[in-house]
Amino acid sequence: MLLETALSFADRQGFDLVLISPNANPPVAKIMDYGKFRYDQQKREKEAKKKQRIIEVKEIRLSTFIEQHDLEVKGTMAKKFLTEGDKLKVSLRFKGRERGRTDRGFDVMQRFVEVLKEYGTPEKTPVLEGRSLIMIINPLPPKKEKGDGADKAADKGADKAADNATDNAAGNAADKAADSAKLAEKADGDAAANAAGAGPDEAAPGKATSDKPGKPDKPGKPDAGAGAAAPAEPKRKKAKGPSEEMDLFM
Repeated sequence: MLLETALSFADRQGFDLVLISPNANPPVAKIMDYGKFRYDQQKREKEAKKKQRIIEVKEIRLSTFIEQHDLEVKGTMAKKFLTEGDKLKVSLRFKGRERGRTDRGFDVMQRFVEVLKEYGTPEKTPVLEGRSLIMIINPLPPKKEKGDGADKAADKGADKAADNATDNAAGNAADKAADSAKLAEKADGDAAANAAGAGPDEAAPGKATSDKPGKPDKPGKPDAGAGAAAPAEPKRKKAKGPSEEMDLFM
């Protein structure tokens, strides 16, 4: 579309018309929020700078007749530089008649490399440049901790063992509870069976039964609610026989 049409269209949408490829035929433009676009672009650039590592070159100077203790002190400084990820330039300058003892300088360089063997490696053998011996040492990549895999495996094994121990303990507790319940149920069943086989007289041991001799029961008083007792019948006189009547007249 024409430039004026695109500008009016972007203005109606409330956005900006941004030229993406000005050298294309025809040129390519895009409707967008240019302020938000610039903000996102700057944010990406800042994140890239944070991740970017600028390698610097640090320099350590040695001498032809340096003592072992001084060499180790220089090595401590060099280890710090290499640990931070910087390159190390080691230089040794021959003074006066020392130029005739270049072999001594190479020997010092080799001793220094041995001190730093766990922190860096030389790019190449020392090079003699004029009256100086130069060597570049690169830092070693960061080592992965050897115990990481073993520690993770050990932690995983310990967690699994703990889970198994917990499951076993729970299972043992459940088995013990089930055994206790079975024993209690069996005891209740035995007690009920014993009580049923003993009969009514033996159901309650320790109590006196009615078969044992005891005191005679006292006659009970007449029940007041049953009414007055019936009157006793009068006794009848026995009839006298004929022999008894003859005795009376004689």
